[in-house]
Amino acid sequence: MITFSTVTLFVALRFLLLLVAPTSLVGAAPATFSNQTAGISNQTSATSSSYWVANIQRQGTVAFGDASYTVFRNVQDYGATGDGSTDDTAAINAAISDGNRCGQGCDSSTTTPAIVYFPPGTYLVSSPIIQYYYTQLIGDAVTIPTLKAAASFTGIAVIDSDPYAAGGVNWYTNQNNFFRQVRNFVIDLTGQPASTGTGIHWQVAQATSLQNIVFNMIQGAGTKQQGIFMDNGSGGFMTDLVFNGGNYGAFFGNQQFTTRNLTFNNCQTAIYMNWDWVWTFKSISINNCGIGIDMSTVTVPGGNNQTVGTVLVQDSTFSGTPTGIKTAYTNGNDVPPSGGTLIIDNTDFTGTTNAVVNAGGATVLAGGSKVSAWAQGNVFSGSSAAAAKKLSPRGTNSTSVNGTATGPVPNTAVQGSVTAPSKPVVLLDGTGAIFERSKPQYETVPASSFLSVKSAGAKGDGVTDDTQAIQNVLNSATTGQVVYFDHGAYLISSTVKVPSNIKITGEIWPLIMASGSAFSNQANPAPVFQVGQAGDTGAVEMSDLIFETKGAQPGAILMEWNVADPAGQQGASGMWDVHFRIGGSAGTELQSDTCAADATSTAVNTQCEGAFMLLHITAQATIYLENNWFWVADHELDLSDHDQTTIYNGRGVYIESTNAVWMYGTSSEHSQLYNYQLANAKNVYMAIIQTETPYYQSNPNALSPFTPNSAYNDPTFSDCSGGSCDKSWGLRVVSSSAVLVYGAGLYSFFDNYSQDCIATESCQENIVSIESCGGDLFLWGLNTEASVNMVAVDGSAAVTQAGNMNAFTQTIAEFSC
Repeated sequence: MITFSTVTLFVALRFLLLLVAPTSLVGAAPATFSNQTAGISNQTSATSSSYWVANIQRQGTVAFGDASYTVFRNVQDYGATGDGSTDDTAAINAAISDGNRCGQGCDSSTTTPAIVYFPPGTYLVSSPIIQYYYTQLIGDAVTIPTLKAAASFTGIAVIDSDPYAAGGVNWYTNQNNFFRQVRNFVIDLTGQPASTGTGIHWQVAQATSLQNIVFNMIQGAGTKQQGIFMDNGSGGFMTDLVFNGGNYGAFFGNQQFTTRNLTFNNCQTAIYMNWDWVWTFKSISINNCGIGIDMSTVTVPGGNNQTVGTVLVQDSTFSGTPTGIKTAYTNGNDVPPSGGTLIIDNTDFTGTTNAVVNAGGATVLAGGSKVSAWAQGNVFSGSSAAAAKKLSPRGTNSTSVNGTATGPVPNTAVQGSVTAPSKPVVLLDGTGAIFERSKPQYETVPASSFLSVKSAGAKGDGVTDDTQAIQNVLNSATTGQVVYFDHGAYLISSTVKVPSNIKITGEIWPLIMASGSAFSNQANPAPVFQVGQAGDTGAVEMSDLIFETKGAQPGAILMEWNVADPAGQQGASGMWDVHFRIGGSAGTELQSDTCAADATSTAVNTQCEGAFMLLHITAQATIYLENNWFWVADHELDLSDHDQTTIYNGRGVYIESTNAVWMYGTSSEHSQLYNYQLANAKNVYMAIIQTETPYYQSNPNALSPFTPNSAYNDPTFSDCSGGSCDKSWGLRVVSSSAVLVYGAGLYSFFDNYSQDCIATESCQENIVSIESCGGDLFLWGLNTEASVNMVAVDGSAAVTQAGNMNAFTQTIAEFSC
């Protein structure tokens, strides 16, 4: 997330684009259309449900706030009827806002979380359902409820995640609009006029998700409705969505985003890309639409100044859709030079006349066939800078590492077929697509099969040591049971050993906090949660949890993942919506009153040393990760100042696995030595990854206060001699092979809290390091910001930013070795 002045002009540009677009988009709507709910049932009157969320005993409390605060709310307890005819708007909004929650003027808070549950039924609304900060809107997963817009509906969307107040000012800073979910709904706009109607206004950032939602809109050429309207933000994840009808299925604009398993039926345009830095579309299905993806947006109609940075389309299908993708890319006359970068991987265009057309409608890539690998943008390959290939020259890179020239490396530009990557079979499903798996919601598990940690003796009060109580309940769980962390803050003083076959879920992100002397020594680090032991196989599922430290815990490895999938059970183990957050929030003792940013001081505040490492995936492990945020807080979430913070965290995500790792929509930010590191790893899939370099660096640099530890293959920055060289790696890959990265946004926005380096795109020297490349390593859709060199190989610059400028970042379509 970024909230600094150098981006203001870019944000203003995006608003200008919205104003240029048809004004009906913001308040669009529909008329009559037969519901196509893809097998999801809905009812016109409220009923009871067997879903465990509706029936489990509620014991969640806020450890660092009002102990009497109500975490779980059922909208029917606030007067909503769900009968399809009563206006339920006020009752639903009362359920959301109850309890002095974080609404307009609050900006952020972690101490007023809320699950707002909708039983089966049809809920008529006449104005937006306003989703407050730190809210999960959860519909019944057994019998999906419907949110139906009334014919008289007024407002931006049925669900509004970031309302506009007077003067166009949002309630929340869009790049910091964290921690929210919406899942299990049918959103019906067909009762509105065709000239207006939007399902969700989704202007969000990290740790957010949409899941299992159907948008029903009016069909036909005259409709102006849209399922999702997204005008701004800084990341997030969405999956398992169906869009029926409408002018735009989804109108998208965000810095970086991962989307998976989206289906579009009978839309005029399935996806309209207003702007982005990088966006991955995985497993989308576009059926009987006029245009599949329109990424041809420019700042001036008829011009070539593109606002869409990078789009990746993978494992997808276009059927009955004349135009698959519309682009403004020209391969030689683009402004900016790498604007409109597009990567297509394993995508079936059999059902299209044209797979790709230019802004004027001329064919770029014919339809009627399946595309193995195709790209438009700058492409580099080779195991060293000297081996980089020049396909269609546009100039040269003046390469350097630590200010020393290493020779020119040609820029490349291609618009056509490229060599398809070799994909390890272990990462693929039975169809040849990259394996994927949706977050388990345990729809068929009764509430009686959930083991509450509070019922088992844990307090979750942020004071009591809950280590043994939690270990006991984990040890007692049997097949068919789910361990349930009621909302609270659970202190852990020694390593908790998680069995290799277990299911764990939480009530709106309960806090699991490392605390005590066992985690105090960075020279002798220890895991807080140790998932399985070396050699274990099994199925471990975790969802909706947050791991933190209470105070400085420089020897804490928040999670060590050892368990491997059993034979024949691909993706059996994983984490969904599990986040790692160091400081910046209530109870952490690493807040702005202790760890305030100070660019003038060279002293390290040892009270602000967070953890040794966030996640360690060991050599024999397998893991499926989806929508995980590994965040070292750069600013305060709870104290009223919301100021910047300086918190030191040794390492982000460390992967040694040689089995299989899938990572969808992960972000790792502000760790000292690196944000992502792969060492001796193999068979790793990542889409999208996003990083930010610590704002405080180079004061101190990446070698302090955590010192490199050879046992963890830490970088030593031995080839650096000061300046902006020894800064945290966004991505470091050492002696690894079969690594597939489909979309990366690796950003450096500051140097010792100064933004002057943005103007010269020189906040750091290097941000990606490939060392001893093991082969079959592909970086597709790599976006970096303000790193002089985009990719370094074995200490030499392989790709620099020169010639690769995009609207805000620097972009290449591919780097491989």
